[in-house]
Amino acid sequence: MSNNDIIVSLDIGTSKVRAIIGEINNGTFNIIGVGSADSEGIRKGAIVDIDQTVQSIRNAVDHAERMVGIQISEVIVGISGNHIGLQTSHGVVAVSNEDREIGEEDIERVLKAAEVIALPPEREIIDVVAKQYVVDGLEGIQDPRGMIGVRLEVEATIITGAKTSIHNLLRCVEKADLHIKDLVLISLGAGQLALSKDEKTMGAVLVDIGAGSSTIAVFEEGALKATSTLPIGGEFVTNDIAYGLRTLTENAEKVKLKYGCALVEEAAADVVFKVQRIGSNVDKEFTQQDLAAIIEPRVQEIFELIRQEVVRLGYHELPGGYILTGGTVSMPGVLEIAREELAASVRVAVPDYIGVRDPAYTSGVGILYNVIRNIRGGGSTAGASKKAPARNKAASTPESSAKPGLIERLKNMFSEFI
Repeated sequence: MSNNDIIVSLDIGTSKVRAIIGEINNGTFNIIGVGSADSEGIRKGAIVDIDQTVQSIRNAVDHAERMVGIQISEVIVGISGNHIGLQTSHGVVAVSNEDREIGEEDIERVLKAAEVIALPPEREIIDVVAKQYVVDGLEGIQDPRGMIGVRLEVEATIITGAKTSIHNLLRCVEKADLHIKDLVLISLGAGQLALSKDEKTMGAVLVDIGAGSSTIAVFEEGALKATSTLPIGGEFVTNDIAYGLRTLTENAEKVKLKYGCALVEEAAADVVFKVQRIGSNVDKEFTQQDLAAIIEPRVQEIFELIRQEVVRLGYHELPGGYILTGGTVSMPGVLEIAREELAASVRVAVPDYIGVRDPAYTSGVGILYNVIRNIRGGGSTAGASKKAPARNKAASTPESSAKPGLIERLKNMFSEFI
């Protein structure tokens, strides 16, 4: 197996760090390895302890390496959080070729032109995503390569983030002895994987409910329009169980995963379990209904807050409804409560690849999918091998072409601290 065919994503979450290994072979893509480790040093989606986070990354990567039998040296890292911002921009250039055929150099120049925006000193551009190109006034062009024109324009979305958060993320990955090939906005990658073309065009909301945070991404007209992160997630349910059953958080998490049900009416009265209470050596017996009575109000509150946040972002009724993903949505009854609280069509998105058919893996697979789309489109990405065929190098995609300088720019910026 050649390393040229291997790409690896790193999804650093509040409860788990996941490394997913994908193989590209003759135009097909498969997941060949998954490594996960308990996440330490992350609170509500933010890094609070560098050393613990580094160890969690190493553990996840080691797990993935043992599964496949290869050494991982380069990863594509997913980034998310409430520091992410979106900004629309417009770029215009004259086509440089004498024969007026639009080439890769023109696309790179027009995206660079779109990058020229006023940014506060504490923020950095993560990515530039082209929404559409305009050639001599003709709108709606997705890929202008090979077209004839004089004037090339782009309508783009600029994804920005806080320099401190980006730097801390890069520092953790590099201290884990890994080279960062690219940064991918998790919402963007997961949206490309989980949403259909019609859902992205008509309008839909992707909700990723993790352990410590819930990320909301609104897609409309085929593009990411808004994103927001709420500091609520599965950990809040676990904490409620710990308080309600008077037990340790560790025990509450195990009980939630094994017996958890978000609807009291669906819970079974004859399913019984025991937990050790705090300050006592005696186990107390509870039923699944007792557990559901604790879980249901918190899950209802989570979806109520999500609905309020979507309204705050300026969206009320989107035809595509809500698409749920993340580890928390696997619990029985969550989908029913979501439909009731959100008053819209709701479905759960699951990656359609062997070994990762679980909503918890949508983010990690979405990071890879973002790269795969670019490669299938005829371009290279920062996640592909340096030894990629020359034809791929000559046809990089709009999403990837604006990125190559990011890591170097950040390294230079923070060189005095590293």
